[in-house]
Amino acid sequence: MRFMRFLAGTPHVPFLRYKGLCFILSAVLMIGSLGSLLTQGLNFGIDFRGGILMEVRTPQPANLSEMRSTLGQLGLGEVSLQEFGADTDVLIRIQQQDGGEEGQQAAIEAVRGALGDEVNYRRVEFVGPKVGAELIRDGILAVLIALSAILIYIWFRFEWQFGIGGVLTLVHDVLITIGLFSVLQLEFNLSTVAAILTIAGYSINDTVVVYDRIRENLRKYKKLDISALCDLSLNDTLARTLLTSGTTILALIALFAFGGPVVRDFSGALIFGILIGTYSSIFIATPVLTYMNLRRDNDKAEDGSKATTAG
Repeated sequence: MRFMRFLAGTPHVPFLRYKGLCFILSAVLMIGSLGSLLTQGLNFGIDFRGGILMEVRTPQPANLSEMRSTLGQLGLGEVSLQEFGADTDVLIRIQQQDGGEEGQQAAIEAVRGALGDEVNYRRVEFVGPKVGAELIRDGILAVLIALSAILIYIWFRFEWQFGIGGVLTLVHDVLITIGLFSVLQLEFNLSTVAAILTIAGYSINDTVVVYDRIRENLRKYKKLDISALCDLSLNDTLARTLLTSGTTILALIALFAFGGPVVRDFSGALIFGILIGTYSSIFIATPVLTYMNLRRDNDKAEDGSKATTAG
């Protein structure tokens, strides 16, 4: 099955030679993400800040520019429209109105009157500010719980050094991905939270594969320098990393290109997150271990023999 091999033999790429440059690059990206989050924040969608969501179906292919002009004359504030699947399905988002529930109902009736009776209203929802605040809190809690559970899993499966490296990598990936949404002011909604949790799971899966090979090589090569051992482990798993990331990204590119506007931000976030996750598992998660004083089996045995002799 030689024709099935992605890489002929084991490559010899000196990944850790570039760890200083990669640490600087990651630090710049993380600081930039934090700066953007503190200065301009996130562009929360209706899921989080509240508003009206209407899904309508028109008898003929929808003319979005004409509908946008019609609804813009109603004085409802921010109104966004996008095709939702077929060219006759339109998703209408309207900012939250003053006057509580009565104000929202008045806005819905105004939209119905402007679009006419021929339009079929398939879904009409209102998200209040209290619900939006609860969703923000629950979204943050979900991410924190996921990161904590991953830390505990790696800590028990490997050693504490691997746990710290894995969580640092996850924080790196999540922060930079959220920073992208802040810098570009992409809509941040519940789908984005799902994408971030997916990215965290994908990233840690890739990192665990590399860490598992490092642990195997720690037992196999007793005298090999830690940096050289990490390079060897990365090269051993490189073909698997590239194939897994590449095939996943190909599927997401198809979803991004042909899935329509509704899933475009979600699939775009996943593409960016997988690229960052692949980069971090190679250039962040593994190089960090070289500063963690990893212990080999023979180191533990030597410590035990010294203790016995001293006794």
